Amino acid sequence: MFEDRKIHSTADARRLAKKRLPWMVFDYFDGAAGEEHGAMLARRAMQDIRLTPRVLRNVSKRDLSVDLFGKLALRPFGISPMGMCNLAAPGADLMLAKLAARYRVPHGVSTVASTDMETLLKASDGMAWFQLYFSGDGSGTMKLVERAKSAGYQTLVVTLDVPEVGRRPRELRHGFKMPFRIGPKQFADFALHPRWSLSTLKHGRPQMANFDGKDYIFDRTESRAAADWDTFKRLRDAWPGKLVAKGVLHPGDAVQLRDAGADAVQVSSHGSRQLDSAPPPILALKAVRQAVGADFPVFFDSGVRSGEDVLKAYLMGADYVFLGRAVLFAIAAGGVEGLHRVWDLISEELSLALAQVGEVTCCPETGPIEAGVFHL
Repeated sequence: MFEDRKIHSTADARRLAKKRLPWMVFDYFDGAAGEEHGAMLARRAMQDIRLTPRVLRNVSKRDLSVDLFGKLALRPFGISPMGMCNLAAPGADLMLAKLAARYRVPHGVSTVASTDMETLLKASDGMAWFQLYFSGDGSGTMKLVERAKSAGYQTLVVTLDVPEVGRRPRELRHGFKMPFRIGPKQFADFALHPRWSLSTLKHGRPQMANFDGKDYIFDRTESRAAADWDTFKRLRDAWPGKLVAKGVLHPGDAVQLRDAGADAVQVSSHGSRQLDSAPPPILALKAVRQAVGADFPVFFDSGVRSGEDVLKAYLMGADYVFLGRAVLFAIAAGGVEGLHRVWDLISEELSLALAQVGEVTCCPETGPIEAGVFHL
């Protein structure tokens, strides 16, 4: 039985998830590229941003809703696209979709989601955004674009920072693959985590649900390095809705994407899973905002662990923020109750942080938040 008194932060959720998940699954969720120094540096950069409290500002009525592409989102943070979420717990994808529907926030549906894109669009009440990887010669990619269009998706998120899958030693040590290949080492790992294993066995092994192995085939290790600016133009021409370019850290790329027809760029290091030497995304966010100007939409993900982190991202220039690992750990720790517990915690932390800096919303109509920001 889930006991919410055990979770008072996302760190608590991560600790419980580490205890309950097989090592292979936990390290797939938690691992980063190379020596993981980049992940540590990104986290430290986020932590070292300081906020200056303000006083006597009348912050008794705070509002966590924001405008997102002309619609009201009831929280200033949404759900990043993440592959194989059902490894956290059976039905995790649907838990996230229903949460998105309730709070009218975007639910990123990964190319390698463990529930098909049509089901998740319906479960999210239309709040799902489909995330796309360019792969191989692009023929399968364009099939997915047409499928997403036919399903009724309004927003396409094209992930640009995976020309090749980064080396993640923790995954390699466990022999993690999609789909699973069970050997003696994996069998022992699962046997030592019987609650997860029995639940997963009961509901069926998670699969990449957007592929049937015939018309739709996806190889996670297949090169994506052939994508270029002509590729982006093809996607822009083919997609009638909103197009978000995800995985941007260089200001020059952000400007070029804006000029090439992107509706938004998303500053992200792929959760530090691609390049160990990448700069901290929260610092890149400020440079990207300055480069594209005040009016062009800039989104942010990577390393968001608290409500204060959400506020820091807005202060550094984000128009919207996305959560990733935090919600997966919440589900692994306590299922749907754990998810709602962590979602409410982050909401409460953000509301309290807004009060401390003397603001009532993340996006005040009077202009950028005035809280002083400095770094240790």
